[in-house]
Formats: sequence, C-alpha cells, structure tokens
Amino acid sequence: MPIHSMQIITEEIPVEKNHRPAAVQLKGIIKRFGKVEAVQEMDLVFEEGSLVTLLGPSGCGKTTILRMIAGLETPTQGDIYIKGKRVNDIPIHKRNLGMIFQNYALFPHKTIFDNVAFGLKYRDVPKNEVEGKVKKALEMVRLPGVENRMPSQLSGGQQQRIAMARAIVIEPDVLLMDEPLSALDENLREEMRREIDNLQQMLGVTTVFVTHDQREALSMSDKIVVMKDGLKQQEGSPEEVYNLPNNHFVADFLGHSNFFKGVVSGQEGDMVSLELSDGNALKVRHPGEWNHGEPIEMVVRAQSFKVTPGDAPPPETGMNTLDGVIKDRSYMGGEVSYFVELKSGTMVHAIGIAKLRPIRKGTPVRIHVAPRHCGLLKVAKQT
Repeated sequence: MPIHSMQIITEEIPVEKNHRPAAVQLKGIIKRFGKVEAVQEMDLVFEEGSLVTLLGPSGCGKTTILRMIAGLETPTQGDIYIKGKRVNDIPIHKRNLGMIFQNYALFPHKTIFDNVAFGLKYRDVPKNEVEGKVKKALEMVRLPGVENRMPSQLSGGQQQRIAMARAIVIEPDVLLMDEPLSALDENLREEMRREIDNLQQMLGVTTVFVTHDQREALSMSDKIVVMKDGLKQQEGSPEEVYNLPNNHFVADFLGHSNFFKGVVSGQEGDMVSLELSDGNALKVRHPGEWNHGEPIEMVVRAQSFKVTPGDAPPPETGMNTLDGVIKDRSYMGGEVSYFVELKSGTMVHAIGIAKLRPIRKGTPVRIHVAPRHCGLLKVAKQT
C-alpha cells in the first residue's frame, strides 16, 4: 500500500462527532529534566474504552508521559485531564488509576490476597466486600484459589496476572501499563498479549500501554502513538501507521523495510515511474501529484518481495523485477529471511514463506514486487 509524505504530522486530526469521549487528554504537555526536554510540546487524546500504545525506542519519552498521567512526574508545561477533570495538582492516590509495571512490583512478604487487596484497603472499602472483590479479580485473570500463596510460589506469568488483578480490582478509570511483558519469555509474552487484550475488552477500561515492541503494539492497540526523541512522529490505527508511515523513522521502526533513493521520471494517473540511484527503473502505484525529477525515497516491506530463481518468470504480470544473488539467508521456521545483493551492490532484505528447499546462498535470483506494494516518501529539502 502507498506510503505518504515524510512531513511529520503535528496537528490533531479533528474528532468526528461519533467518536468516543476522551478519558485522558494531554494539552500542550512539555517535560524537562534540567536542560533536557524529555517530552516536547504535544497534544494527545486517549478515547474512553480504548487501548492506546505509546511506542518507540528507549529514551523517546513514552514512559515519561505515562508517569505524568500517573502523577509520578509533574509536567513542566501543559495540562492533563482525566475524565474531563484537570489533575495536574491531584496526587497519585486520588487519581483512581491502576498501574502495572515491568517488574510486577508485588510485595514478596504478603500473600496473594493481601497483594491484590492492597489498593482496596487504602480506599476504605468495607472488609466484608474486600474478599468478594479479590476473588472476582483473581477469577478474571484465571487464577482462582491462589489467595493464600506467596508471590515466590508463582511463575513469572502468574505473578504478572496477579499484578493485573491488583490493578483492576479497584475498578480504575484508566489502566497504565509500563513494559509489562518485557521480563517474560517469547511464548509467555504471546500468551499474555492475548490475556491483556481480552481482559481490556471485557472490562472496557481505557488503557495506556507503553512498549518498544512493535508486535505488541500492532497486535493489541486501537491506536498507536509512535515517538522519537520526545516528539510524536505519528498516531493512528495499527493499520494506518504500518501501511501509511509518515516518515522514514516510522517506516523503519515498524517492520522490516527496504529504502531506495531515486527521482520521479514520469507519472500516468496514479502510476509513478522512478529512476533509482542505482540505475534501476521501477513503477509505484501512488495517488497524488509528483513532479518530474523530484527526489524520493521508495519503501518496500521485506514481506512484499517475492524471491524466485534467476531464470523464473515474475509471479504475476506488471511486477517490478530486480536481479541479484543470495548473499545470506536465515531459516525461521515458517519463514525464510533472504539478503539479496543486487548487481549495483545494494543489499535487499526479503522475507518469504519457508519451502521444503529454500534457495541456497550464492544462487542467482530475481526479486519481484508489485507497484501497489511500493511506497513513496518525500525527501526533505536540504537547507
């Protein structure tokens, strides 16, 4: 699918009338630590009942935003609203938020019952109601009957579920999750992704999820906010940010992408002809007007390339075809990752479905991609 401009979106998209109301809203938020601006001025809206992921590399400001929502950090500038109420000066224990951390943060000397009941006791919930609420929360995370155990008697995945039970038992207005799955192994992370997704949908609680893992973000989110260096790079549905990345960083951070520099050599309707810097001529199906000679960057996802032996015809008519040699390959079970060196010396990454006999290193191949699977990014003018 086409990929649009490299120009970063800095304005909020107008909210349609049928959108859900905002559960959390950040207006003009800035956070500085000394001279370092960890979060540059931005607005964010988290709709009621949605799961919104703040996604980006370490140090991009995503955890700082979560901590400001929680009340663990104070904004240098701007306002935070929860359920329409400004909360800048409201302490953390009065914001009715559930929080789940990477390290579970369970009390090792307390039973599971006391861990889960901790927030209820500080909210003066009557004792005769606490037991029922704790039992219900444990049933919701599929761990009934563990009330008398200690955290050390549970596995990592079970401890994470207890942390979830403790967060939801207070019936929070907003659930905050800071890299909650990063300490788990891959198989358990997959299971817990489904658990969190199902639980969030069942409860309908607004959830702010912080991660650097694109798979977590893409598989669970209603909306993704991609961040870098304290700036919002793009926000939108998982499909929007993956298929229509706003700039080079978003395209590169989400998925395995190949980038080719070149210029526009012609256009007929939505079919754009390109001349790449390595001399190859390709076509891209892309709406909009493009000027002859305009510098561009073409983007192709690794999964969009089809790899065939060098003498094989294209898998379908009208495909772009490049010649090269397999320089490396990695078998990954259901997939094979190929690194193909083109005649120009450019290295291309292609990921395909694993076959009984994957193509060997050193084999001449052709790689094919349909124009509709190529995207274009405008190249910022040098000043």
